Amino acid sequence: MSLNALDLTQELIRRRSLTPEDDGCQALLAERLARIGFGCESIHCGAVTNLWARRGSAKPLLCFAGHTDVVPTGPLEQWKSDPFVPTIKDGRLFGRGAADMKSSIAAFVVAVESFVAENPNHAGSIAFLITSDEEGPSVDGTVRVVERLRARSEPIDFCIVGEPSSVNTLGDMIKNGRRGSLSGKLTVRGVQGHIAYPHLVRNPILMLAPALAELGAMQWDSGSEFFPPTSFQVSNIHAGTGANNVVPGSLEMDFNFRFSTASTAESLKERTNAALQRHGLDYTIEWNLSGNPFLTERGALVAAVQSAIRSVAGVEAELSTSGGTSDGRFIADICPQIVELGPVNASIHKLDEHIDLPALEQLPRIYLEILRALLR
Repeated sequence: MSLNALDLTQELIRRRSLTPEDDGCQALLAERLARIGFGCESIHCGAVTNLWARRGSAKPLLCFAGHTDVVPTGPLEQWKSDPFVPTIKDGRLFGRGAADMKSSIAAFVVAVESFVAENPNHAGSIAFLITSDEEGPSVDGTVRVVERLRARSEPIDFCIVGEPSSVNTLGDMIKNGRRGSLSGKLTVRGVQGHIAYPHLVRNPILMLAPALAELGAMQWDSGSEFFPPTSFQVSNIHAGTGANNVVPGSLEMDFNFRFSTASTAESLKERTNAALQRHGLDYTIEWNLSGNPFLTERGALVAAVQSAIRSVAGVEAELSTSGGTSDGRFIADICPQIVELGPVNASIHKLDEHIDLPALEQLPRIYLEILRALLR
Protein backbone atom coordinates (compact mmCIF):
# COMPACT_ATOMS: atom_id res chain seq x y z
CA MET A 1 0.00 0.00 0.00
CA SER A 2 1.36 3.43 -0.97
CA LEU A 3 2.20 5.75 1.90
CA ASN A 4 2.19 8.87 -0.27
CA ALA A 5 -0.36 11.24 1.24
CA LEU A 6 -0.31 13.62 -1.72
CA ASP A 7 -3.66 12.67 -3.26
CA LEU A 8 -5.62 12.95 -0.03
CA THR A 9 -3.91 16.23 0.89
CA GLN A 10 -4.95 17.65 -2.48
CA GLU A 11 -8.54 16.50 -1.98
CA LEU A 12 -8.64 18.25 1.39
CA ILE A 13 -7.10 21.47 0.08
CA ARG A 14 -9.82 21.68 -2.59
CA ARG A 15 -12.42 22.01 0.14
CA ARG A 16 -12.82 25.64 1.21
CA SER A 17 -12.89 24.92 4.93
CA LEU A 18 -12.43 28.45 6.22
CA THR A 19 -12.90 28.34 10.00
CA PRO A 20 -15.35 27.23 11.32
CA GLU A 21 -16.44 25.54 8.09
CA ASP A 22 -15.42 21.95 7.37
CA ASP A 23 -16.81 21.81 3.82
CA GLY A 24 -16.97 18.03 3.72
CA CYS A 25 -13.42 17.28 4.83
CA GLN A 26 -14.48 15.18 7.80
CA ALA A 27 -17.07 13.25 5.79
CA LEU A 28 -14.31 12.30 3.39
CA LEU A 29 -12.12 11.16 6.27
CA ALA A 30 -14.95 9.25 7.95
CA GLU A 31 -15.74 7.40 4.72
CA ARG A 32 -12.16 6.17 4.41
CA LEU A 33 -11.86 5.28 8.08
CA ALA A 34 -15.17 3.39 8.11
CA ARG A 35 -13.80 1.12 5.38
CA ILE A 36 -11.10 -0.13 7.74
CA GLY A 37 -13.29 -0.72 10.74
CA PHE A 38 -13.59 2.65 12.49
CA GLY A 39 -16.79 3.67 14.19
CA CYS A 40 -17.28 7.32 13.26
CA GLU A 41 -19.20 9.86 15.30
CA SER A 42 -19.94 13.33 13.93
CA ILE A 43 -20.40 15.88 16.71
CA HIS A 44 -21.96 19.20 15.68
CA CYS A 45 -21.75 22.17 18.04
CA GLY A 46 -23.11 25.40 16.61
CA ALA A 47 -21.35 26.04 13.32
CA VAL A 48 -18.54 23.64 14.21
CA THR A 49 -18.14 20.08 12.95
CA ASN A 50 -16.14 17.55 14.96
CA LEU A 51 -15.23 13.94 14.21
CA TRP A 52 -14.48 11.23 16.75
CA ALA A 53 -13.52 7.96 15.10
CA ARG A 54 -12.30 4.90 16.94
CA ARG A 55 -11.14 1.39 16.02
CA GLY A 56 -11.00 -1.11 18.86
CA SER A 57 -11.89 -0.95 22.52
CA ALA A 58 -8.71 -2.18 24.22
CA LYS A 59 -5.97 -0.14 25.83
CA PRO A 60 -3.76 1.63 25.08
CA LEU A 61 -5.63 4.14 22.95
CA LEU A 62 -3.48 6.10 20.49
CA CYS A 63 -5.26 9.18 19.14
CA PHE A 64 -4.38 11.32 16.13
CA ALA A 65 -5.71 14.85 16.60
CA GLY A 66 -5.99 17.77 14.21
CA HIS A 67 -8.18 20.34 12.50
CA THR A 68 -9.70 20.66 9.06
CA ASP A 69 -10.38 24.41 9.30
CA VAL A 70 -7.94 26.89 7.81
CA VAL A 71 -7.31 30.61 8.22
CA PRO A 72 -8.49 33.14 5.61
CA THR A 73 -6.35 33.43 2.51
CA GLY A 74 -5.55 37.12 2.56
CA PRO A 75 -5.43 38.99 -0.78
CA LEU A 76 -6.11 36.39 -3.47
CA GLU A 77 -4.33 38.46 -6.09
CA GLN A 78 -1.10 38.12 -4.12
CA TRP A 79 -1.11 34.32 -4.26
CA LYS A 80 0.89 32.77 -7.09
CA SER A 81 -1.90 30.21 -7.52
CA ASP A 82 -5.46 29.76 -6.27
CA PRO A 83 -5.15 28.77 -2.57
CA PHE A 84 -7.95 26.20 -2.97
CA VAL A 85 -6.54 24.65 -6.13
CA PRO A 86 -3.66 22.42 -5.02
CA THR A 87 -0.68 23.29 -7.19
CA ILE A 88 2.61 21.44 -7.52
CA LYS A 89 5.61 23.52 -8.50
CA ASP A 90 9.35 23.25 -7.85
CA GLY A 91 8.95 20.17 -5.66
CA ARG A 92 6.32 21.73 -3.40
CA LEU A 93 2.58 21.47 -2.95
CA PHE A 94 0.93 24.90 -2.62
CA GLY A 95 -2.48 25.63 -1.12
CA ARG A 96 -4.18 26.89 2.02
CA GLY A 97 -3.78 24.17 4.64
CA ALA A 98 -0.88 22.48 2.87
CA ALA A 99 1.23 22.80 6.04
CA ASP A 100 -1.40 23.69 8.64
CA MET A 101 -2.59 21.02 8.72
CA LYS A 102 -4.31 19.06 5.97
CA SER A 103 -1.07 17.29 5.05
CA SER A 104 -0.75 15.93 8.59
CA ILE A 105 -4.33 14.68 8.55
CA ALA A 106 -3.77 12.96 5.21
CA ALA A 107 -0.58 11.41 6.56
CA PHE A 108 -2.48 10.20 9.64
CA VAL A 109 -5.04 8.44 7.48
CA VAL A 110 -2.69 6.70 5.03
CA ALA A 111 -0.41 5.62 7.90
CA VAL A 112 -3.34 4.07 9.78
CA GLU A 113 -4.66 2.41 6.60
CA SER A 114 -1.27 0.80 6.07
CA PHE A 115 -0.93 -0.22 9.72
CA VAL A 116 -4.38 -1.85 9.79
CA ALA A 117 -3.65 -3.67 6.54
CA GLU A 118 -0.53 -5.25 8.03
CA ASN A 119 -2.01 -5.63 11.55
CA PRO A 120 -5.77 -6.23 11.26
CA ASN A 121 -5.83 -7.54 14.83
CA HIS A 122 -3.49 -4.94 16.29
CA ALA A 123 -3.15 -4.40 20.01
CA GLY A 124 -4.90 -1.48 21.68
CA SER A 125 -7.09 1.04 19.84
CA ILE A 126 -6.67 3.88 17.38
CA ALA A 127 -8.72 7.07 17.31
CA PHE A 128 -9.06 10.32 15.37
CA LEU A 129 -10.16 13.58 16.99
CA ILE A 130 -10.71 16.14 14.24
CA THR A 131 -12.31 19.58 14.59
CA SER A 132 -13.17 22.59 12.42
CA ASP A 133 -12.71 25.07 15.29
CA GLU A 134 -8.97 25.26 15.95
CA GLU A 135 -8.20 28.40 13.95
CA GLY A 136 -11.22 30.20 15.39
CA PRO A 137 -12.34 30.79 18.97
CA SER A 138 -11.80 27.10 19.91
CA VAL A 139 -15.02 27.03 21.91
CA ASP A 140 -17.07 24.32 20.18
CA GLY A 141 -14.28 22.14 18.86
CA THR A 142 -11.84 19.82 20.58
CA VAL A 143 -12.90 21.03 24.01
CA ARG A 144 -16.47 19.76 23.40
CA VAL A 145 -15.28 16.37 22.21
CA VAL A 146 -13.04 16.06 25.27
CA GLU A 147 -15.99 16.91 27.51
CA ARG A 148 -18.01 14.13 25.90
CA LEU A 149 -15.17 11.61 26.21
CA ARG A 150 -14.65 12.50 29.87
CA ALA A 151 -18.37 12.15 30.59
CA ARG A 152 -18.38 8.60 29.26
CA SER A 153 -15.03 7.69 30.85
CA GLU A 154 -13.15 7.27 27.58
CA PRO A 155 -9.58 8.45 28.29
CA ILE A 156 -6.74 8.60 25.77
CA ASP A 157 -3.34 7.08 26.54
CA PHE A 158 -1.22 8.62 23.75
CA CYS A 159 -2.01 11.55 21.47
CA ILE A 160 -0.20 12.90 18.42
CA VAL A 161 -1.33 16.34 17.30
CA GLY A 162 -0.43 17.10 13.70
CA GLU A 163 0.48 20.76 14.23
CA PRO A 164 3.34 21.98 12.02
CA SER A 165 6.07 21.67 14.66
CA SER A 166 9.15 21.41 12.44
CA VAL A 167 11.42 24.41 11.91
CA ASN A 168 13.94 23.81 9.13
CA THR A 169 13.35 20.19 8.11
CA LEU A 170 10.69 17.61 8.85
CA GLY A 171 11.05 16.21 12.36
CA ASP A 172 13.78 18.53 13.63
CA MET A 173 11.47 19.74 16.43
CA ILE A 174 8.53 18.21 18.25
CA LYS A 175 6.42 19.83 20.92
CA ASN A 176 6.16 17.86 24.14
CA GLY A 177 4.18 20.58 25.89
CA ARG A 178 2.93 24.14 25.67
CA ARG A 179 2.84 27.11 27.99
CA GLY A 180 -0.44 28.20 29.51
CA SER A 181 -2.07 31.46 28.46
CA LEU A 182 -3.82 33.74 30.96
CA SER A 183 -5.10 37.13 29.79
CA GLY A 184 -6.50 40.01 31.77
CA LYS A 185 -8.32 43.26 31.03
CA LEU A 186 -7.51 45.72 33.80
CA THR A 187 -9.68 48.78 34.43
CA VAL A 188 -8.25 51.44 36.75
CA ARG A 189 -10.68 54.11 37.90
CA GLY A 190 -9.65 57.68 38.67
CA VAL A 191 -11.42 61.04 38.62
CA GLN A 192 -11.80 62.94 35.35
CA GLY A 193 -11.19 66.67 35.24
CA HIS A 194 -9.39 69.66 33.75
CA ILE A 195 -5.69 69.05 33.36
CA ALA A 196 -4.91 72.48 34.86
CA TYR A 197 -6.54 71.57 38.21
CA PRO A 198 -4.54 68.55 39.44
CA HIS A 199 -5.98 68.80 42.95
CA LEU A 200 -9.43 68.04 41.55
CA VAL A 201 -8.50 64.92 39.56
CA ARG A 202 -7.07 61.44 40.08
CA ASN A 203 -5.08 60.44 37.02
CA PRO A 204 -5.36 56.67 36.44
CA ILE A 205 -2.36 56.72 34.10
CA LEU A 206 -0.03 58.12 36.74
CA MET A 207 -1.61 55.93 39.40
CA LEU A 208 -0.96 52.76 37.40
CA ALA A 209 2.61 53.58 36.37
CA PRO A 210 4.40 52.43 39.58
CA ALA A 211 2.33 49.25 39.78
CA LEU A 212 3.00 48.49 36.12
CA ALA A 213 6.73 48.96 36.66
CA GLU A 214 6.57 46.49 39.53
CA LEU A 215 4.63 43.92 37.49
CA GLY A 216 7.02 44.27 34.57
CA ALA A 217 10.07 43.70 36.77
CA MET A 218 8.60 40.80 38.75
CA GLN A 219 10.09 37.30 38.45
CA TRP A 220 7.08 35.03 38.37
CA ASP A 221 9.00 31.74 38.40
CA SER A 222 12.27 30.22 37.15
CA GLY A 223 10.80 27.93 34.51
CA SER A 224 12.04 24.36 34.23
CA GLU A 225 14.00 22.02 31.99
CA PHE A 226 11.38 22.37 29.25
CA PHE A 227 9.82 25.77 30.00
CA PRO A 228 11.28 29.28 30.07
CA PRO A 229 10.27 31.48 33.01
CA THR A 230 6.72 32.79 32.94
CA SER A 231 6.42 36.06 31.02
CA PHE A 232 4.16 39.06 31.64
CA GLN A 233 3.43 41.29 28.64
CA VAL A 234 1.15 44.27 27.99
CA SER A 235 -0.53 44.37 24.59
CA ASN A 236 -2.59 47.56 24.86
CA ILE A 237 -3.22 50.55 27.11
CA HIS A 238 -6.10 52.89 26.41
CA ALA A 239 -7.13 56.07 28.22
CA GLY A 240 -8.18 59.57 27.37
CA THR A 241 -11.16 61.45 25.98
CA GLY A 242 -9.51 62.72 22.81
CA ALA A 243 -8.88 66.15 24.28
CA ASN A 244 -5.38 67.10 25.42
CA ASN A 245 -6.60 69.17 28.37
CA VAL A 246 -8.68 66.47 30.10
CA VAL A 247 -7.42 63.94 32.62
CA PRO A 248 -9.25 60.66 31.88
CA GLY A 249 -11.50 59.08 34.45
CA SER A 250 -10.41 55.54 33.70
CA LEU A 251 -7.78 53.43 31.99
CA GLU A 252 -7.97 50.01 30.35
CA MET A 253 -4.97 47.73 29.91
CA ASP A 254 -4.78 44.34 28.18
CA PHE A 255 -2.07 42.00 29.41
CA ASN A 256 -1.10 38.35 29.15
CA PHE A 257 0.87 35.70 30.98
CA ARG A 258 2.48 32.83 29.09
CA PHE A 259 3.19 30.57 31.99
CA SER A 260 5.00 27.36 32.76
CA THR A 261 4.09 24.44 34.98
CA ALA A 262 6.04 26.23 37.74
CA SER A 263 3.09 28.61 38.14
CA THR A 264 -0.68 28.27 38.16
CA ALA A 265 -3.37 30.60 36.90
CA GLU A 266 -4.52 31.15 40.48
CA SER A 267 -1.04 32.03 41.74
CA LEU A 268 -0.58 34.55 38.93
CA LYS A 269 -3.94 36.14 39.68
CA GLU A 270 -3.13 36.38 43.39
CA ARG A 271 0.27 37.99 42.83
CA THR A 272 -1.14 40.46 40.29
CA ASN A 273 -3.91 41.53 42.66
CA ALA A 274 -1.44 41.87 45.53
CA ALA A 275 0.79 44.19 43.49
CA LEU A 276 -2.12 46.39 42.41
CA GLN A 277 -3.48 46.56 45.94
CA ARG A 278 -0.08 47.60 47.32
CA HIS A 279 -0.38 50.72 45.18
CA GLY A 280 -3.88 51.53 46.40
CA LEU A 281 -5.59 51.31 43.01
CA ASP A 282 -9.33 51.29 42.49
CA TYR A 283 -9.55 48.59 39.82
CA THR A 284 -11.23 45.51 38.39
CA ILE A 285 -9.81 42.71 36.23
CA GLU A 286 -11.64 40.50 33.75
CA TRP A 287 -9.64 37.26 33.48
CA ASN A 288 -9.59 34.78 30.59
CA LEU A 289 -7.73 31.48 30.86
CA SER A 290 -7.16 30.16 27.32
CA GLY A 291 -5.40 27.05 28.55
CA ASN A 292 -3.22 25.62 31.27
CA PRO A 293 0.31 24.48 30.52
CA PHE A 294 0.88 20.82 29.80
CA LEU A 295 4.03 18.74 29.59
CA THR A 296 4.85 15.23 28.43
CA GLU A 297 7.98 13.97 30.13
CA ARG A 298 10.33 11.57 28.38
CA GLY A 299 8.57 8.22 28.21
CA ALA A 300 6.98 5.75 25.82
CA LEU A 301 5.42 8.30 23.45
CA VAL A 302 8.41 10.65 23.24
CA ALA A 303 10.75 7.70 22.73
CA ALA A 304 8.58 6.24 19.96
CA VAL A 305 8.29 9.57 18.16
CA GLN A 306 12.00 10.38 18.32
CA SER A 307 12.91 6.86 17.21
CA ALA A 308 10.51 7.02 14.24
CA ILE A 309 11.88 10.38 13.10
CA ARG A 310 15.43 9.10 13.42
CA SER A 311 14.61 5.97 11.43
CA VAL A 312 12.67 7.61 8.60
CA ALA A 313 14.16 11.10 8.28
CA GLY A 314 17.61 10.63 9.83
CA VAL A 315 16.97 13.60 12.13
CA GLU A 316 17.44 13.93 15.89
CA ALA A 317 14.27 15.65 17.08
CA GLU A 318 14.56 18.45 19.61
CA LEU A 319 11.95 18.61 22.35
CA SER A 320 10.38 22.06 22.75
CA THR A 321 7.47 23.85 24.39
CA SER A 322 7.91 27.09 22.44
CA GLY A 323 5.24 28.91 20.49
CA GLY A 324 1.62 29.61 21.25
CA THR A 325 -1.14 27.28 22.34
CA SER A 326 -2.69 24.30 20.57
CA ASP A 327 -5.66 22.01 21.09
CA GLY A 328 -3.31 19.80 23.07
CA ARG A 329 -4.23 22.00 26.04
CA PHE A 330 -7.74 20.53 25.99
CA ILE A 331 -6.73 16.95 25.29
CA ALA A 332 -4.31 17.06 28.25
CA ASP A 333 -7.36 16.85 30.54
CA ILE A 334 -7.88 13.21 29.52
CA CYS A 335 -4.48 12.21 28.14
CA PRO A 336 -1.15 12.06 30.02
CA GLN A 337 1.14 11.87 26.98
CA ILE A 338 0.79 14.33 24.08
CA VAL A 339 3.28 15.21 21.35
CA GLU A 340 2.88 17.60 18.42
CA LEU A 341 4.57 16.48 15.21
CA GLY A 342 3.99 17.88 11.75
CA PRO A 343 5.51 19.71 8.77
CA VAL A 344 7.81 22.71 8.64
CA ASN A 345 5.92 25.77 9.88
CA ALA A 346 7.70 28.53 7.92
CA SER A 347 4.79 29.16 5.50
CA ILE A 348 1.77 28.62 7.77
CA HIS A 349 -0.89 31.37 7.72
CA LYS A 350 1.09 33.08 4.94
CA LEU A 351 0.53 33.69 1.25
CA ASP A 352 1.62 30.70 -0.86
CA GLU A 353 1.48 28.23 2.01
CA HIS A 354 3.22 25.01 1.01
CA ILE A 355 4.83 21.72 1.97
CA ASP A 356 7.81 20.01 0.35
CA LEU A 357 6.78 16.87 -1.53
CA PRO A 358 9.45 14.69 0.15
CA ALA A 359 7.90 15.59 3.52
CA LEU A 360 4.55 14.23 2.31
CA GLU A 361 6.29 10.91 1.68
CA GLN A 362 8.19 10.84 4.98
CA LEU A 363 5.48 12.08 7.36
CA PRO A 364 3.10 9.08 6.99
CA ARG A 365 6.05 6.73 7.35
CA ILE A 366 6.97 8.39 10.63
CA TYR A 367 3.40 8.04 11.89
CA LEU A 368 3.39 4.39 10.78
CA GLU A 369 6.57 3.66 12.74
CA ILE A 370 4.99 5.22 15.83
CA LEU A 371 1.95 2.98 15.45
CA ARG A 372 4.20 -0.04 15.14
CA ALA A 373 6.11 0.91 18.27
CA LEU A 374 3.11 1.61 20.51
CA LEU A 375 0.51 -0.89 19.27
CA ARG A 376 2.52 -4.04 18.66
